[in-house]
Amino acid sequence: MKNVKSALIFVGQFAVLGLALAFVITVFSPQMTARVRAAFGVESRPASVASAQSEPGSAGSGSPEREPAAGASSGNDHERGFDGIAVSYASAVARAAPAVVSISANRLVTTRQVLTPPPLMRQMFPGLVVGQSQQLQRSLGSGVIVSGDGYILTNNHVIQGAEEINAILKDGRVARAVIVGSDPETDLAVLKLDAENLPTISIIDGTPLNVGDVVLAIGNPFGLGNTVTMGIISALGRQLHKSTYEDFIQTDAAINQGNSGGALVNAYGELVGINSDVLSPSGGSIGIGFAIPVATAKVVLDQIVANGKVIRGWIGAEYADIAANQSNGTARGVTVQGVYDKGPAALAGLRGGDVLLRLNDEPITNQLDLRNREASIAPGTKVRLAGLRDGTPFTIEVTLQERPLLRQQGT
Repeated sequence: MKNVKSALIFVGQFAVLGLALAFVITVFSPQMTARVRAAFGVESRPASVASAQSEPGSAGSGSPEREPAAGASSGNDHERGFDGIAVSYASAVARAAPAVVSISANRLVTTRQVLTPPPLMRQMFPGLVVGQSQQLQRSLGSGVIVSGDGYILTNNHVIQGAEEINAILKDGRVARAVIVGSDPETDLAVLKLDAENLPTISIIDGTPLNVGDVVLAIGNPFGLGNTVTMGIISALGRQLHKSTYEDFIQTDAAINQGNSGGALVNAYGELVGINSDVLSPSGGSIGIGFAIPVATAKVVLDQIVANGKVIRGWIGAEYADIAANQSNGTARGVTVQGVYDKGPAALAGLRGGDVLLRLNDEPITNQLDLRNREASIAPGTKVRLAGLRDGTPFTIEVTLQERPLLRQQGT
């Protein structure tokens, strides 16, 4: 009996030791666990991972015809971790990067030549302008080829004032580009490339973006050429108040000088935005970058190709969000800050201080919502605005005009 008891104690101790060793291996070396499970034919991919990586065609994965570029079903074993988690986005880069070009824009800058007097005379004569000189200034940026006939999307501030523009393709070709049109209100521009057999980028099919989605920024930082950085979507609908129509995608993918105009793509290599700006005290990336949504960029592209410019409807007033004013106890609607003389709003009798709550019987969420909706309506269209004036409900009809260029991009 004593021998049986000793044997049971030994077996128990061995079992405890084995469980402890298995726990340590599972925590500190999951790869080894996966190899052992694979050797014995046990499925190593947990259900939580399988559900997190939805296959094409399932909810949240976008178009059913897309193949995940991140290794989920690409057939490339080196792109997948032991637990089925994507570890490489090489397929997405291979699809998107050839359509991202480096842009070199040359402009002539006029500077004054000043004759500086001797130190004792500077109080009386601070300087004498003796002439002007012109210098060639080169700005570097990026662009995205969006059609086989050579149309490129980029930022307006990359090519503004340029007299000569060249695009350098990933395959090494250099081609001359001309400006088809620009839109300072969104900081977008469309170029036309003089070249053949051009790669083009795929554009997302309208699948909603979500905070947390993986994105890749592709561009030409500091003139280095085609460069890729990775991050996630940090926020949606950001406004920096640098241009009129802002609905930025915020990302922590590194965006640096020269990335402006480049592509922000998803894990399938599809274009979701045009990289545009950063928030940084030094000008370098600190993980707060901004891209213009591709839906906005496509509207600008289509209008510039068709009309040479962007045509927008205009009410003729400036607004502020109700949330900032708290004038009617609700976070919806806008307050009219002022109306432009002889503009549509002034002609219709709209006044500063009016609270606008509905446009054509649809609620107004905020000033961005109202600006985007009025911009999408053709000039000459009559719209109905409803709101409050000194607390009293009112309705007014306004005939939209074409929006004039009210603000220039400063960068």
